[in-house]
Amino acid sequence: MKLAFFGDVVGKPGRQAVLDHLPGLKAQLRLDFAVVNAENSAGGFGLTSAIAEEFFAAGADCLTLGDHAWDQREALTYIEREPRLLRPANYPPAAQAPGRGAHLFSLPDGRRVGVVQVQGNVFMRQALPCPFAAVDEALDSMPLGAVADAIIVDMHCEATSEKMAMGHHCDGRASLVVGTHTHVPTADTMILEGGTAYQTDAGMCGDYDSVIGMQKQISLHRFITQLPGERYQPALGEGTLCGTYIETDDRTGLATRIEQIRLGGRLSEMIPE
Repeated sequence: MKLAFFGDVVGKPGRQAVLDHLPGLKAQLRLDFAVVNAENSAGGFGLTSAIAEEFFAAGADCLTLGDHAWDQREALTYIEREPRLLRPANYPPAAQAPGRGAHLFSLPDGRRVGVVQVQGNVFMRQALPCPFAAVDEALDSMPLGAVADAIIVDMHCEATSEKMAMGHHCDGRASLVVGTHTHVPTADTMILEGGTAYQTDAGMCGDYDSVIGMQKQISLHRFITQLPGERYQPALGEGTLCGTYIETDDRTGLATRIEQIRLGGRLSEMIPE
């Protein structure tokens, strides 16, 4: 199976990068399934139903969120009627958060792809229940190679150590563990000992002439003066599409290949051959 995951979409440049490049890449790479982390799509904060529908029309099969899941209030109701939209699975049960954090998708040819999102806790503004316990529950419900033919885990968190720990925790039980949230593509694509593909962060889809997708002047003012300043605004230059491509063994669901995807904008281009 050929799968791709695209990192945090930030504002209009990120949206345009997805809309411009995903349809062609899906055909060129013959992708069976594509996941997009869309939690910063709407002006850098959250996701609207209209934007989500554009992504689905462009070829996204699943969208994930993160700590900005509810920045756009309509997401609270949209997620209830859209099973292709996932939020972190480890929200506390008492919160009665809408939606779901894991889903098993059926492809036209009968194969099944599981997608799980969890949110880490180290250096994050929210303190959620243990993501490792939540991912265990999700993976146990769709065992790789038995129920699911492939499984993608989106680990949304700040600390590289927590992301790496999640990769090793899921090794042999997922096809891909990929990090989101930090908006910078990491150079550590690899297949772990048990056969799970891993990358600490897929990188953002957005304008890299920025500070993690936001206008440089606003971020610099905050760093230099330590004053709050104006509200963050997405940078508006040409966006780069950043993601991760994997191939799996249909017998086991484990990864046989992992490569980075980078297309458009300022970063050097990388397209799997």
